[in-house]
Amino acid sequence: MHALSIPTWIIHISSVIEWIAAIWLIWIYGELTGNRRWWGLSLAMLPALVSAMCACTWHYFDNAESLEWLVTLQATMTLVGNFTLWAAAVWIWRSTKSVKNPTDTIAVPSIKSEP
Repeated sequence: MHALSIPTWIIHISSVIEWIAAIWLIWIYGELTGNRRWWGLSLAMLPALVSAMCACTWHYFDNAESLEWLVTLQATMTLVGNFTLWAAAVWIWRSTKSVKNPTDTIAVPSIKSEP
């Protein structure tokens, strides 16, 4: 387990914990708003979590050559995660475009010149 320094381990592990918390909070937000698109975003975050866990596992075992397949899995999950996050973001964005909200418009006062 000496492949990484203690501060680097703290960053790796706290990042994984943060990502798990973000997934959970986004899921809760979807429940509170009743908008399933936010659930989609939380599910779209899972491949990136798997990627991070692959990296931590590989480093935990001192970058063992027998576990080098984890590097390939990590890269694959990063690629898949980027696409799923993009798709979820587009899905949320499109849902906001279809909703007409009167507060989305900005009233611009007219400029009148006085004679």
